[in-house]
Formats: sequence, structure tokens, C-alpha cells
Amino acid sequence: MKKKFSLLAMLLAVVLVFTGCSSNNGNSNGTEGQANNGSETKDDSNKVVNLKIGLPGSYEVTSKEIIDGFIASHPNIKVEIQEAPWGDFTSKIATQIAGNTMPDVWFQENATILGYGKRGVAEDLASYIESDLNADDYIDGLFSAETPEGQVWGVPHGINPVALAYNKDAFDAANVPYPTEDWTFADLIDASKKLTIKEGENTKQFGFIGSYAITNGWFPWIKQAGGSALDSTKTKSMFDDPKTIEGLKQLRQGIEEGYFTNNDFVKANGGELEVFAGGKAAMYIMQYSLQVNMNSNFPDANWDVVKLPKAVDGNRYVPMVANSWLISSRASDDAKGAAWEFLKYYLSDEAQNIVAASGSTLPVKKTAYDLIEKSETKPLNKKGFTDGIAEGGTTLDENASWGEWRILVQQEVNEAIVNGTKSVEDAAKAIHKKVQEVLDADK
Repeated sequence: MKKKFSLLAMLLAVVLVFTGCSSNNGNSNGTEGQANNGSETKDDSNKVVNLKIGLPGSYEVTSKEIIDGFIASHPNIKVEIQEAPWGDFTSKIATQIAGNTMPDVWFQENATILGYGKRGVAEDLASYIESDLNADDYIDGLFSAETPEGQVWGVPHGINPVALAYNKDAFDAANVPYPTEDWTFADLIDASKKLTIKEGENTKQFGFIGSYAITNGWFPWIKQAGGSALDSTKTKSMFDDPKTIEGLKQLRQGIEEGYFTNNDFVKANGGELEVFAGGKAAMYIMQYSLQVNMNSNFPDANWDVVKLPKAVDGNRYVPMVANSWLISSRASDDAKGAAWEFLKYYLSDEAQNIVAASGSTLPVKKTAYDLIEKSETKPLNKKGFTDGIAEGGTTLDENASWGEWRILVQQEVNEAIVNGTKSVEDAAKAIHKKVQEVLDADK
């Protein structure tokens, strides 16, 4: 009996050995054996991830073609779009943040994004960019939402720089040469005086539109004079700097002496674009996005642009406005990953070419600029914008408290520059004090 049992056991062992060999021959990696042990590695490549994308301004601001392209190329990401008019969206998002119900990714003004970063609402994208993007493929505006400490709280939805627009008919009639890239703001002032046409007590044509807004008004004027709003750390006001004050005085002087438009004239004639397009002002610091309005509403206007004139130090400072995408720091890890996939797609050649074709904002990827330069719509010299920011693009000294201190600055600028009810020196002193109080409270 013992011999029979031993023989049976031996035969069973041989069968098991061959069975094991047969299993491994069927799967050279032994995964079937692992499956039997319950230790296989799961394949998440087909895992469906939910992603909420917020679109302020809806598809009027963000191309539906980009959103559709992302959805089609990422079938494992289930996208939910939350869209609303810009004002409604920005009001609603504050409530959503408070209730932790905001989208996983959305965009707003760059300064607002910087504030979200400081409050812990935005994900730091510095490591994402370093890992997945080649910064050399993009213009410097890619880092519009970077802090002095190196965090990057967002990436651009688009860049909106300024250039000097000029009405060719006005220059031709006055026999004044067109602006060139070598112009300084002193040249702009000199040409403005030559281009101003008076009829008795009334002015038929001004040389320049003396805007009082930040982007195409007081900010470029203080930058060209060598001043600034804040220092490089964005923690100290520079409105007491004599150079900053000088820039504001030059803007005020042009309005006061009548070779820059005043606010009453602009209002009475329908607005800045209407004044410029109608030849009632020969020059205008124009934002890139306004070319769409010009071509749509004033197709017969004879105009072009050139780079913003140089500053007193010989450098060029070109203010640019950016709206920036952010990823919610409170999103799940899966949603953060999906949101970054969306932003990578938005920054890809395919999507950036769509941004370029819109004409409403500039892309940040360099390859997309070929499309812009080949465009035959006005202005023909689009390099006035693109080369301008490549040479001297600068943000509006934005920081986390920008939305608060900018309003205080504007109130004083209106008194001194627009209404002339306060001297520029007194306004600058008041601005400096108020802005520094905001900055100190934000530390």
C-alpha cells in the first residue's frame, strides 16, 4: 500500500509540474499566475475621470472648437461645462469657492488668480510646467501668474498687449511722418502738437487720445518716464517716485494744453474707438483685442500700429493684460490630472492656432505667431503688438491685492488727470499712502 501511495503521489507531482509549465508557456510574464494570486497591476488607462471646466463669458470668450477638440481627443475624461456671462460667473465663483463647489479649472483676470493663489485656492503649476512643457516654446507671458517667490498660479487664457495705433489719413493731411519703432514718448508728444487742429475755440482734431484707464493710460505713461506702480517685490508703492509723478504730469499736461483729448470730448463723440476711427484723434494706445471691433465697426478706417514708443531709459515697456487659467487646489488628484491635461491641450499647437485665428487675444505659443503675421486684416503691422511684447512685455504690477489698490489709484487719477481738481503731486502723495496701506495689510 505504501508503494502504491508513493507512486500515486509521484505521478500527481509530475502532473502539477507540467501544468505549471503549461500555464507559464501561455503567458510568458506569468500574469495569469499573478491573477490567481490576486496581485495583478490594474490598468487605469480606460478609467473615466470627471472634469468641470468653468467658462466666464461662455463661448464668446473661449472657442468652442478648443473645448470640442479636447473632448474628442480625451475620451476617458468626462467634461462638464459651467458657463455664464462674465459678470454672473465672477459673482457666482466667490460663492462656489466659499462652499467648495467651484469647477476644477477655470479662468479669470490674472490679478484675481494671484489672489486665489495666496488664499490657497489655486494649484501651484510650476512643477507641472517644468515636467511637461518646454518654456522656450512660449513667450514670457506664459509666466504672467508667477510670483516673486516662484509659484505659478495659472497659465494664460490669452495675452492682450498694447501698441501705438495711428490714423494714416490724419498724418498724411498734416504732412507728418508716420510713427516709427525708434520713437520715444517725447516724439509722440511733439507729433501730437503738430497733429492737433483747432477751429477758433474748438478742436477739430487732437493729436492723441489721452486715456485715463490703467492699461492704455496712466500705467504706460509712468513706465515710460522711468517710474512704476510697485517695486520688483510687489510690496512697496512707487507712487512717491519723482519719475512716476513725472509720467502722470506729462499725461495731465497734454490734456490741459489741448493736444491730448479730454474726457468730455471722448464722451461727446461716442468713445475712444469712435474718436480714433473717425479721424478726430490721430493716435491712440490700443489694446490688441480692439482690432476686432475696429475691423467690424469701422472697416474703412485707414490705420495701422507700431510698437509702443521707447521710455526715457531707451527700453520699451509694453503693458499686457492676461486672463489666466487656474486649477483648483481643492480638486481631487484625478481631477487635477485631467485639468492639467486640458491646460496642456490649450497650450498645444492645435489650440493655440485657434486662439491666434480669433484675433481677440494673442496666444502664448511661439509657433502660433506665424498665423498672426500672415493675417491680412488690419492692422497690417501686427508685429507692432507681437514684437512689442517680445521686446518689452510687462504686467500691470499685479499682485494679490491688485484689485483693491488699483481702484484707489484710479480714484485719485480721475481727480488729478481727468478732472484736474487736484494737482498731480497731491494726488501722487495720496495714492502712495493708500496703496502702501493696502500692501502692508496684505503681508
